[in-house]
Amino acid sequence: MTPHDDNTAPTAAPASADRTFQVDLRGLVDLLSHHLYSSPRVYLRELLQNAVDALTARQLLEPDAFSADFGIRLYADGSSVRVEDDGVGLTEADVHAFLSTIGRSSKRAERIAEQRADFIGQFGIGLLSCFLVADEIHVLSRSARTPDAPAVEWRGHGDGSYTVRTLPASARPRPGTTVRLTPRPDAGEWTRPSQVHLLARHFGSLLRHPVTFDDGTGGPGAPVNREPAPWAATYPTPGARSRALAAYGEQVFGFTPLDTIELDLPAVGLKGIACVLPDAVPAGRRHGHRVHVKGMLLSDQAEEILPDWAFFVRCVVDAESLRPTASRESLYEDETLAAVRDALAERLRAWIARAAASDPDLLARFLQAHHLAVKSLAVHDDEILRMLLPWLPFETTDGHTTLDEFARTHPTVLVTSSVEEFRQVAAIASAAGLGVVNGGYTYDRQLVHRLPEVRPGTSVADLDPATLTAHLDPVDRETELAASAYLALARDALAVFDCDVALRTFQPASAPALLVDSREARHERTRSQLAREQEGGLWGDILGALRHEAPRAQLILNQLNPLVRTAVAIDEPELARTSAEALYGQAALLSRRPLRPAESSLINRSFLDLLAHALRKDS
Repeated sequence: MTPHDDNTAPTAAPASADRTFQVDLRGLVDLLSHHLYSSPRVYLRELLQNAVDALTARQLLEPDAFSADFGIRLYADGSSVRVEDDGVGLTEADVHAFLSTIGRSSKRAERIAEQRADFIGQFGIGLLSCFLVADEIHVLSRSARTPDAPAVEWRGHGDGSYTVRTLPASARPRPGTTVRLTPRPDAGEWTRPSQVHLLARHFGSLLRHPVTFDDGTGGPGAPVNREPAPWAATYPTPGARSRALAAYGEQVFGFTPLDTIELDLPAVGLKGIACVLPDAVPAGRRHGHRVHVKGMLLSDQAEEILPDWAFFVRCVVDAESLRPTASRESLYEDETLAAVRDALAERLRAWIARAAASDPDLLARFLQAHHLAVKSLAVHDDEILRMLLPWLPFETTDGHTTLDEFARTHPTVLVTSSVEEFRQVAAIASAAGLGVVNGGYTYDRQLVHRLPEVRPGTSVADLDPATLTAHLDPVDRETELAASAYLALARDALAVFDCDVALRTFQPASAPALLVDSREARHERTRSQLAREQEGGLWGDILGALRHEAPRAQLILNQLNPLVRTAVAIDEPELARTSAEALYGQAALLSRRPLRPAESSLINRSFLDLLAHALRKDS
């Protein structure tokens, strides 16, 4: 019989009771300090942020009565840090709801939800950051929403306990909030007066409400944010504005900008400047940008505000609608940020276009410093390609010049695939009248191949050995026959390098030999050699299936060179072999490509053999 065969209803299990999470405040503060915030210094930013949001809420509450004198006052005398504001303040109910409940924010309160975009704070955990430098937080507040409400005192402790009590109105005559911290002994680095003042200026230099600092010495409070942002100020002339923006960029970043680009995106309330770096930077190196949200500094190392290719500028911007991450030290990657990044990229393109159209001196200085950045942009941006490709400098057989100038002299432009190939052929190609561009640098080969799009009528082709050797003059039949024995010995000596030997005439006559050998040919010979070594195994079968006739390198001896004319007449076989090896080694060195171990050994051996021969002859 089963338990319910007697038709008796089963006994219902008791309902589980709802329970409340227990929060270890010390553990939570440790989590914040080690995994959310980059440094304890953010405590001051959070206090400033709460004060600004309180002022914003009061301005929304009393738009007609809000005074320009309402602001934020900082005090630090070494024994405590205090932040006062003339904001909306808190009632006793607000204190219980917002200061004593972790994760809840007054900015999320239903009554002001529709104005949420006016506030900096988003997460309601900022006050906890004060426990990074203090064991006790003392808050005294009086509400502007309920004028007859008493002042409220809240004391929070690092062990998770707190007390709340009401005080007579005289304890806080005016609406607003005062937050006082008593620093721990180990937090002196962040709470001494000079550091508090420095942090206030760092985070709050662009805040829209007045902020002052008092170090307790009895003097008047020093302004923290003395002036509005430079792009928000008015100037008598455009030149004065330009100089002021450049001076601000130098103050913020520590360098004199090559130029400043004003940034203005009304859709997200973004304003600021981009400062063009006066010197080149490594390709791909991304600079941090200084991003403020509603005046409060979010980060001075925000990389995500601009695309990767814009590493030639550093920006300082203030935005209304960008979304911070939970730590409020970087930007949240969303559609808004992506749209802002694209829009700022367009502003940079427009600046380059204006410089190309109206300021050739500025453009020349910019390209001299940042041609690599522009090349990286031109590869993917047709507009920039059309505007700037003719102006960009390239290494050519005519020296460093622009493609526009180079194409005037050479309607057919040849381009190498590597730096070493260019160095192998540059002198000889120049003497032969060939126009060759070094395509071995980043982006250069791709851009040269797009030259016909910008300059119709220009032909571009990759340089290959056949193209070069076709421009070398053959020697007459009698000279070829006279040198045949030497050439046979040379081919036998260099067979180990899969290298053929030929005799030609070419300029300059000072060049005894030219080694024509592409990187692809060397790779194919290496693969073929590996296939032979692995023959019979699985790997050998795979390589054998891919096997083609391995291309050979070619050592071209210059009959116009006196040394070569002497060498081909040598009738001593061993000396002939050694001279051929020496000519190969010298040509390999001139190619500036990495030498194989066997080539290094050959160069050393041939040098010593020639030296020994010369000494025997002298004796």
